[in-house]
Amino acid sequence: MATREDLEQWLARVAMGDRAAFSSLYDATSAKLFGVCLRILKNRAGAEDALQETFMKVWRFAGSYTANGVSPMTWLITIARNTAVDRLRRHRDTQDVAPLADRLSDPAPSPEASAIARSEAARIAECLDELETDRARAVRGAYLDGLSYNDLSRALNVPLNTIRTWLRRSLISLRECMSR
Repeated sequence: MATREDLEQWLARVAMGDRAAFSSLYDATSAKLFGVCLRILKNRAGAEDALQETFMKVWRFAGSYTANGVSPMTWLITIARNTAVDRLRRHRDTQDVAPLADRLSDPAPSPEASAIARSEAARIAECLDELETDRARAVRGAYLDGLSYNDLSRALNVPLNTIRTWLRRSLISLRECMSR
């Protein structure tokens, strides 16, 4: 564990552009600062982004840290906390706009879109009927039922590579059929 003196020395050297000191500072404090970000954001990806942004600020503003009774760790935690809170507020602001947009637009498809969708569904069904029965079952299982290649291989009692070949060739046939 790094001491207060270590952190202060690293911050002073970071202020002068010392990358090795920055690396040492990062290694000594990143886990703690990540925990601060994660506790606020409750999202690992967001916390990782906030941590990166925190260290970018530390790199830029290390010269503004002065040992005036505030520990360097407190200074770093404050930067991490403020960065995470800012990200949280930005995220909330974008979410506040979404409900308004949802109220303004009708989520149901238009009659025209429904008619087109029914027509397309009928064409897909006709094209699936042109495939051999086992290949059509494989396509329906993979793309409509969400079965994995392994599940299809077991269900149809064929090797895994055969399933892959059937699906690839069947999709090519379906594309050709749909383009007619």
